[in-house]
Amino acid sequence: MLPSYYEYYNPVKIVAGNKALYNLPSELNELGSNRPMVITDKGIVKAGLIKLVKKSFAGSKMTIGAMFDGVPPDSSKKIVNKISKIYRKNKCDSIVAVGGGSVIDTAKGVNILITEDSDDLLKFAGAEMLKKPMKPLIIVPTTAGTGSEVTIAAIISDLEKNIKMSFVSCHLLPKVAILDPEMTLSLPPAITAATGMDALSHAVEGYIGLQKNPISDAYSFAAIELIRKNLIRAVQDSNNPFVRFAMANAAVMAGASFSNSMVGMAHSLGHATGGVCHVPHGIAVNIFLPFALEYNLSKCEEDIAKLLLPMAGAEEYARTRPTERAMKTIAHIRELQKALNDLCGLPVTLKQADVPRNELEIIAEVAVNDPSIIMNPREMDKNDALEILYHAFE
Repeated sequence: MLPSYYEYYNPVKIVAGNKALYNLPSELNELGSNRPMVITDKGIVKAGLIKLVKKSFAGSKMTIGAMFDGVPPDSSKKIVNKISKIYRKNKCDSIVAVGGGSVIDTAKGVNILITEDSDDLLKFAGAEMLKKPMKPLIIVPTTAGTGSEVTIAAIISDLEKNIKMSFVSCHLLPKVAILDPEMTLSLPPAITAATGMDALSHAVEGYIGLQKNPISDAYSFAAIELIRKNLIRAVQDSNNPFVRFAMANAAVMAGASFSNSMVGMAHSLGHATGGVCHVPHGIAVNIFLPFALEYNLSKCEEDIAKLLLPMAGAEEYARTRPTERAMKTIAHIRELQKALNDLCGLPVTLKQADVPRNELEIIAEVAVNDPSIIMNPREMDKNDALEILYHAFE
């Protein structure tokens, strides 16, 4: 059923394909930039990907004004402040983020402080707290999962308060996302699996959320089908550029979907688990996704049933009774989880993710206050969250 009213917004330019990275200088030039700061992490440097970025600048008049390669797996406001000072000191005029979700969210955080001329990131946490157009930001993703290269959101930890701060604003959208399969070939199997399931959770929760719309639905369907056909192959054959490119496109489409439709309780629980126990985001939402669907069945069974089509294919969808399709969708997600667990050890329980049982009540308290729960089809209180956490534990 079509909503009586909806909004969809995503002006990010996508530059995608083999050798797409070499368009980086020209894209910066079009944005009026000639002194970008490159933000990345040690793993990206070790994999040789920053050498490719530097090579893309050869022959151009562009100068890399500064580089920061110390972004941790779970970024924090302390790191954001540190990078912002380097940006200002070196008189940079734009940002290029090369990496996965932590790097991209860090770059968005830096852009907030630079644009607002501030050193207090917490002041801008929440929805639509940003009012100014931001500095040019170009994203070169090296994972296929977060979709942050096309989203209005960023998640950054406040380590002192043991929470993850959410930032939501159309101003956070990057100007350009460059999808080059060569930039994801070095991704290890376990991270490929976790980030791929992160993308799946974006597409699935984007499809069942209260703010869903026909355009976000179309992106979710396409993303889920690409993930079904390519995620296992990406884990098994990491050097296959065609499979990597398919997953990169899936992540972008899932990101474009949930950036407009928003996510739900799998992400609320995932953010809380990450904030309290420092479990990587992709692992956390992977664990919670089927439980979230089961919890929401009473409110959106028909939508979950429709997801069997991209999740299993037309033949299985047609031969499955309509009343059984929703549970079959959830069963296929669990089968995918088990396959990934067998292939690379991707955790499917909180116990496997080393979450202490005595932390579950704290996680539940944090989860019910996470902004992601707002668009979940069914309300969740602390007792509901705790019950799901116990089920997900082992």
